[in-house]
Amino acid sequence: MDNQPTPSPLSHLDEHGAARMVDVSSKDDTAREAIAEGYVVMRPETLALIQQGGVPKGDVIAVARVAGIMATKRTSDLVPMCHPLPITGVVVDLEPEGDDHLHITARVKTTGKTGVEMEALTAVSVAALTVYDMCKAVEKGMRIEGIRLLEKVGGKSGHWLAE
Repeated sequence: MDNQPTPSPLSHLDEHGAARMVDVSSKDDTAREAIAEGYVVMRPETLALIQQGGVPKGDVIAVARVAGIMATKRTSDLVPMCHPLPITGVVVDLEPEGDDHLHITARVKTTGKTGVEMEALTAVSVAALTVYDMCKAVEKGMRIEGIRLLEKVGGKSGHWLAE
């Protein structure tokens, strides 16, 4: 039996299967952008309360937007193999969809050696968690659903768009 290490198809594992941060030093700096989305599903009464500004903890949309932006900048502290990136732009939007969904999107930009997909996904996740935290006294049964990458631009792999 051959005991030679087998190269891993996963970039965050070395040839021995140990975790590692990918070395991006040889990559070119390029403009990069990622867009992610997710939903908080709730009772129509809860969404109406958010829209009317009637949640006791304050302006849910404003606080969740700021939380998403702040989370973007801390992604590398939360996800072990993420590189710290110089974020050049973040937009987090929260919009009602139907009578029981709050749709969250995040658009993140940088110029660098690696993409901002994780930062966009983190922004959506933390914004959704903030909505839950601010509204849990009103409704504990809310669901966070459908967090996914919608689009990424830049880097070696170019443009990717979700189906």
